Amino acid sequence: MIRPLLMCFVLCVVYATSKPMEKKSRVHLEEPLSHLEHNDDKNYEYDHEAFLGHEEAKSFDDLTPEESQHRLGFIVDKIDDNKDGFVTEEELKIWIKNAQKRYIYDNVDKQWKDFDVNSDGLISLEEYNNVTYGTYQDEPDSEYDHKKMLARDERRFKVADKNGDLTADREEFTAFLHPENYDHMKHVVVQETIEDIDKNGDGLIDLEEYIGDMYNHNDDMPEPEWVATERQQFTEFRDKNKDGKMDKEETLDWILPNDYDHSEAEAKHLVFESDADKDGKLTKDEILNKYDLFVGSQATDFGEALIRHDEF
Repeated sequence: MIRPLLMCFVLCVVYATSKPMEKKSRVHLEEPLSHLEHNDDKNYEYDHEAFLGHEEAKSFDDLTPEESQHRLGFIVDKIDDNKDGFVTEEELKIWIKNAQKRYIYDNVDKQWKDFDVNSDGLISLEEYNNVTYGTYQDEPDSEYDHKKMLARDERRFKVADKNGDLTADREEFTAFLHPENYDHMKHVVVQETIEDIDKNGDGLIDLEEYIGDMYNHNDDMPEPEWVATERQQFTEFRDKNKDGKMDKEETLDWILPNDYDHSEAEAKHLVFESDADKDGKLTKDEILNKYDLFVGSQATDFGEALIRHDEF
């Protein structure tokens, strides 16, 4: 079996030796709440996926409106975290973010059994290294520099391992596999990005390194127009202090932009559409009266959704 992160590294090496004509991006954009059109004049399918997540939303099919409202009531009780009888924008935002994270948790679930070799409910750094690198740990440096990648993975693992016991529970392992989604891991993503792009070893990214990461120049062909656009982007927006290079803070702003919170926007939209008395928060009755906005008259296994929210 080809190990997941090692395979990712190999693919990066292959990519770096190719001559890409299309733009390569390192920007970690927030996963869209839905790939459907958000047009409430046509239907509420976008809102259903945003509220429940794609897998749960697409499994709606047979429930009557009465049964749909009944099951939605259980969801509302879960969203009302402080049990005050109201659902606020913040509580809705948290629920929506969790719904969108299910694909991450599914990915962790798929890999968990491979790495938790002794089935103790934890993944040790030793288990991870043995499964990922196996005998490569004892081999001299090779074409893909396994020792360097092992050291890099260990550094990330130790940052994800919040209690420092060199073992990861599910949340810590999720942070390890998907560091861009955790605030305490973002500096690791930045560090790894700079290490990948910084060719002269000064710990910064200059313009040519920035362009070189996205495009390998071919003397026989003119540069695509997007390359000139990226040069302008670097000069005008990426390099905020105008010193000709991107430091860690500027690299963070580039690869992990925080300009727009889709979950917050959807939460505001749902409250606006459902808040009959316009007090800025929702009662259960207000949500159930607009049940078709949240879930429609279709069936899903809400029990699975509730269990997953309890687990994470």
